[in-house]
Amino acid sequence: MLLSAVVGAADTAAATSSRLAKVAALADVLTGLDADEVAPAVGFLVASPRQGRLGVGWRSLSALDLAHADAPSLTVHDVDAALDRLARADGPGSAAARRDELVTLASRATASEWDFVSRVILGELRTGALEGVLLDAIARAGDADASAVRRAAMLSGDLGETARIVLHGAPGELESVGLRVGRPVMPMLASTAGSTGEALATLAGPASVEYKLDGARIQVHRRGDEVRVYTRSLADITHRVPEIVEAVRQLPVDEVILDGETLSLDEDGGPRPFQDTMARFGSEADPAVVLRPWFFDILHVDGRDLIDEPLSARLDVLERVAGDARMPGIVTDDPDRAESFSREALAAGHEGVMVKGLDAPYAAGRRGKSWLKVKPVLTYDLVVLAVEWGSGRRSGLLSNLHLGALDPDGAFGEPGGFVMVGKTFKGLTDKLLQWQTERFLAIETRRSGHVVHVRPETVVEIAIDGVQRSPRYPGGVALRFARVKGYRPDKRPDEADTISSLRALLRG
Repeated sequence: MLLSAVVGAADTAAATSSRLAKVAALADVLTGLDADEVAPAVGFLVASPRQGRLGVGWRSLSALDLAHADAPSLTVHDVDAALDRLARADGPGSAAARRDELVTLASRATASEWDFVSRVILGELRTGALEGVLLDAIARAGDADASAVRRAAMLSGDLGETARIVLHGAPGELESVGLRVGRPVMPMLASTAGSTGEALATLAGPASVEYKLDGARIQVHRRGDEVRVYTRSLADITHRVPEIVEAVRQLPVDEVILDGETLSLDEDGGPRPFQDTMARFGSEADPAVVLRPWFFDILHVDGRDLIDEPLSARLDVLERVAGDARMPGIVTDDPDRAESFSREALAAGHEGVMVKGLDAPYAAGRRGKSWLKVKPVLTYDLVVLAVEWGSGRRSGLLSNLHLGALDPDGAFGEPGGFVMVGKTFKGLTDKLLQWQTERFLAIETRRSGHVVHVRPETVVEIAIDGVQRSPRYPGGVALRFARVKGYRPDKRPDEADTISSLRALLRG
């Protein structure tokens, strides 16, 4: 199949807010794929290539300035093979090899195809082809039961392989997909509640209230002495975390699948900053930073699948298996006790708490109301420094905001200036997008590529979950999970929050 057909389906999905229309467009293109094209094409549509990380960043792509093809000729196979070569490039000369590969691919692609491929590589496609939509499209394309497709994808952890089975598999192959030690499962996800009291009211009964760590999600599989550790996105990082492997080998089981989090602790036993954990999580560079696992769920133990059993039964098994590695938690239906435990978690340096229904099974890959996260939300008034043109449904609109904090003393630049602390396109309604496009074009100062720089005079209220250290920005701090709450025309830019107030949120 030509790549242009996949690009067309993605564009159609991006151009509509109708879920049914998205499903129809994606199902249409899926039905035309050969068996060995399915997994690569599915990876393209969710901006998650089957090759994983490719070692190519925005700077490498933006540095390319060349003519594109006039007519489509690239196939799905062509692009998949090019991504294979990019992923394999390593060692001396790898940077030049990647650039040559990118130049060849970009010159063979039409302008629209190259825009699509670039966003796939960067993981920024934003077509609205989320996994849930794509699962429905796969079921429709293969005339399969949607719940069976969803369960197979969750238990296999492989959307592309699930699609291949649905579209080209043998009879009964879809139903035979089950939990298997050593094959990662899509993790169960949580919704959000405003308070522990609200969470308990939603669950309407006793619940497990557990620490919500500011760490990294892990899923651990063990069979005998063989241990595999996977990330939230199901990447295998076993070789990077020998301390977690050794800890799991000490557990009193032969076979087990555990869900949990890991973080590193400082000398006083408190959690290190999030990026310390992530730096250690992403490499073996600093053996002095030791990761400790905490487990909050168990999916399988010694031949017994537990995902369909209620949380209460799973926690009983987890208590016996995990011991000191069990995530701290209580069972209660008392809002005051739950709130007190939440304050204990915050005082210990953690993000907040998770509140979980005791009668719920483990819904792999699903975000429901049986797991609710409760953590404080911080808001800051920041200044818009620049805006990026949007894509997909936001084409022709200014979308991604560059946010700055006030630097009154000139600690990081000119006194009274602004220091960039992050970007966000989240929380913007269609009405706000239209308004800010008109507003920022009227106060534009210059352009660089797809970025429109503006006079720093517009104040916007931003909600964040916290900050982290960042060498990318001059102030050494970056926002975490920033989203727009609304613009503040009542505030002058010199009334914005300061860089020092954001830096004060850094631990240590």
